[in-house]
This record gives sequence, C-alpha cells and structure tokens, in this order.
Amino acid sequence: MEQDEFVILKCELQKRSKMLQDKVIAIYCLVDDLLKEMNHKEHNHRKFSDGQVITTALVSALCFSGNQTMALCYMDSHIFGKVLKKSGFTKRLYRLKEVVMFILLRIGRVFKYLHCEMEYIIDSFPVKACHNIRISRCRLFREEKYRGWNASKRENFYGVKVQLVTTAEGIPVEMYLVEGVEHDSQILKRMYHDLPPESELYGDSAYTNYEIEDMLFETEQVRLMTSRKKNLKRKDIPS
Repeated sequence: MEQDEFVILKCELQKRSKMLQDKVIAIYCLVDDLLKEMNHKEHNHRKFSDGQVITTALVSALCFSGNQTMALCYMDSHIFGKVLKKSGFTKRLYRLKEVVMFILLRIGRVFKYLHCEMEYIIDSFPVKACHNIRISRCRLFREEKYRGWNASKRENFYGVKVQLVTTAEGIPVEMYLVEGVEHDSQILKRMYHDLPPESELYGDSAYTNYEIEDMLFETEQVRLMTSRKKNLKRKDIPS
C-alpha cells in the first residue's frame, strides 16, 4: 500500500514539474519577443542572455517567493543547463532594471485589457524599509516623508506605500508607489486610471474625497464608490 502511494506521489510531482517547465518556457518566449520588439542589443558572446536573466527573475517572483538562489538552481537543472552565479546574476539584473520595468508594464497592460471588467477595487499596503528601531541607520531612505501610518495594524512604519487596483476577482491591473506619509485620498489625484468608462472603483473610507470623486466621474466616467462614514454628507449609494 505504501509503495502504491509513493508511486502516485512521484507521478504527481513529475506532472507538476512538467507544468512548471511549460510555464517557464512560455515566460521566456514572451520575454524574448518583447526584447526583440524593443530592439534590445547585447553582447553576442554572452553565454547567459539578458532574456534568460529576466526570465529567471520573473520565475523567482512567481514560483519561488522571490528566492533567486532557488530559481537559479531550478533553471540550471531543468531549463537552461548552465546559469550565472548569484553575485553575477544580481549585477546583471540591476543593470537591466529599466528594461524589466518596461516589460512588466507592457505585460500588465496586455493582461489588463484581457481582463477588462466593470468593477474594480483599490487598496494600499505598506512596504517597510526596516524596523522602526533601525530608522536612524536606514540607507535606502533618508527623509521624513517615508514615515507613515499603518491603520490596520495601528503602527508607524518607515518605507513606501503600494496603491493597487485589482479586478473583483483580485487580478491586479494597476500599481503605484508613493512615500509612506502620503494619504490614500491624495494619491488618487496623481494616479493614472485607465479604466473602462462607466466602470466602478471600490475603496474603503480612506479614499473619501468629494473633489476627486466628482473629477473621476466627469472626466473618465468612472464612479468612485467608497465606504462612507455615518457622519458624512454624502451617503452610500444603495446597491
């Protein structure tokens, strides 16, 4: 009985490995096509191309929780055969940061139009640069504008905020990075909302701003639906 269970588990693991391998190959083909479209140039004698570096970084984020060492080991044993060492990979990826950002924006825009809907959700979450006790030694950020407040945990943090717009099913379609001190309602003024006309954008009470609400509806025909407090003049629209 135990032998049968082992065989079934082994077959299942092989099946999952094959599915992951197909997914990685698809990502590499997409990245390679985008680099050719950008007319990206690199040295002809490189054994590990920029497309392979970017693919490994994406696979690290998607499949290995951002662990680049594990992603490099997987690529070495299943996909490319020979990869860079961790230090060399990190340096190459850093030099490609602008290319990676452009590719992510292009993929995100295509993904967004493939999942066009009429209901979207906006929310934010903090990304800490360090623990509060280490703020004075932080080298990544140096200014007070990165000191913010996390209302859900009722604590201060030092870093940035991520403003994320998703579909009703949770598929991200837009992202915006701001300093930690920025209030959610003020960020809406600077965000570029490329949402379908007559769609609805849902948010919590932190996004309550009558001026922005009217502006979005008049200029983009997007209705901002916030969870209003009881003492506000404008009440929730009944569903």
